[in-house]
Amino acid sequence: MSTISSYLQISNNLSKWQAITAKQPDVAVQTTYFQNNIGNVKTAADLIKNPRLFNYAMTAFGLGDMTYATGMMKQVLAQSPNSSTALAAKLNNPAIRAFARAFDFADNGAATTSSSSLVANIVNAYTENALETNQGQQNPGVQLALYFQKQAPSVTSVYGILADKKLLNVVQTALGISPLTSAEPIDMQYQLLSAKLNVKDFQDPKKLQTFISRFSAMYDANTNDPNNPNYTGSSISNVLLLDAASGGSGSTFGLDPTLMLSATSVHA
Repeated sequence: MSTISSYLQISNNLSKWQAITAKQPDVAVQTTYFQNNIGNVKTAADLIKNPRLFNYAMTAFGLGDMTYATGMMKQVLAQSPNSSTALAAKLNNPAIRAFARAFDFADNGAATTSSSSLVANIVNAYTENALETNQGQQNPGVQLALYFQKQAPSVTSVYGILADKKLLNVVQTALGISPLTSAEPIDMQYQLLSAKLNVKDFQDPKKLQTFISRFSAMYDANTNDPNNPNYTGSSISNVLLLDAASGGSGSTFGLDPTLMLSATSVHA
């Protein structure tokens, strides 16, 4: 299946796929442990010194690759996330800020983990992350598309895109921007992306799906082997036709349609 087909199959039935994922033994065991023990956590130190709880919470917020940074996260949780001078704000990482707001020991103290909604939200986020990871083992493009659908609407500036490797990967792929531009000064990257997209568009479900469709088409064109019988590079043309049929110009988010058609011909 093409990336867009696989993504839509899951996206259109997300609750069903999350329920299936939640029942997987490895996910269910970790979730049960978290639910049974998070209530015993009264301070940031309590959370961090319990690797299973800390890793579960970090993974739920998409920070699974930063579980080693216990010292930094202890500093993050020692400060109110509502302060503009807090470390969470200075790091310019939306996931870290969200983590700090969820585990706001600085403002709420021991009552932080007594919230049933907090536990439910983290369990849901962990399950969704596990779903994305599972899909990534089959098609990394689907994992990125699902992640983008979840995270992009909450991004408030281009800097939020630049601070998140997965979001940036999707944007660069969809807009045909070389990943080598990540080596450029951050201000230059900001100017480049700002000229090509408006992050507020991601709050519009229709525009968000259009962008994910473009990413999926470009991802398949860039990664699939033309000699593979399952090659789906032609999906780029399909996206352009769908966009035109819906009244689109083929250049939403600053993507030149000739670039997409060029990519199609190269891989055809």
